[in-house]
Amino acid sequence: MTDYLVTGSIVTFNSISTIETTLRTVRAHTRGVSFHLYVIDNSSRDGTVDYVKGIDPLAEILRIPWNVGFAAGHNLILPRIAANGSKYHAVINPDIVLAEDAITKMALYMDAHPEVVMLSPRVVFPESGDDQILGKRNPTPKYLAASRLRRGRLAKKILAEYAMLAGGTGGPFEIENATGCFMFIRTETLQKIGGFDERYFLYFEDSDISRMLAKEGKVLYYPAAVVQHVWNRESKKDLRLALVQVQSMVKYFWKWRGE
Repeated sequence: MTDYLVTGSIVTFNSISTIETTLRTVRAHTRGVSFHLYVIDNSSRDGTVDYVKGIDPLAEILRIPWNVGFAAGHNLILPRIAANGSKYHAVINPDIVLAEDAITKMALYMDAHPEVVMLSPRVVFPESGDDQILGKRNPTPKYLAASRLRRGRLAKKILAEYAMLAGGTGGPFEIENATGCFMFIRTETLQKIGGFDERYFLYFEDSDISRMLAKEGKVLYYPAAVVQHVWNRESKKDLRLALVQVQSMVKYFWKWRGE
């Protein structure tokens, strides 16, 4: 067991269908570090908060009276993790499943590599164990179009480039863009940059914070740590979420124009 604290945060919004597996597997497979979990609820109406209390009484719950989104929700715990001396912080989606102690693996790796400010694990589908093809380069219109289509030889070729499938030999390698479904960040650096940019309600906040953190140190893909992700791609099914995604995309490209 390490002699320092690792913290984690999960932002929920009507997450009752997936949160049980997330909470149970995070507790069951985080044994090598002292770990404290925060659940920030964006005014769920499906009973998520009471459900969380019943499953994980050790989790610290922050209930927000309205939906502030992903970025602002995670930022709410910044004063708390500064006060309790957290060394590393895990950003965890409410649809993540752990089948191994990925959090301890990542903490020990970052102990040995002080130049690293964030790790992004290997992300796989729960049923098949196949890798999810997720962007590791900064998003561009070309990459986003291919990600939307995901079919055809050209789209697959562009996606392979976006995901840096030829980027390494099985070990860690430096990336530009880390997925927000699971991020492992040096708490001191997270505090230094002020957390997520709250102009993003949902989507692109992960690409944005990856770029901010990369100005402070190395952002690495770390395939030795594996997490499972129940990936529903909600923006392809929900017109409102698709519009939110477009709004976030415009904010992202405007913010990073010229860089």
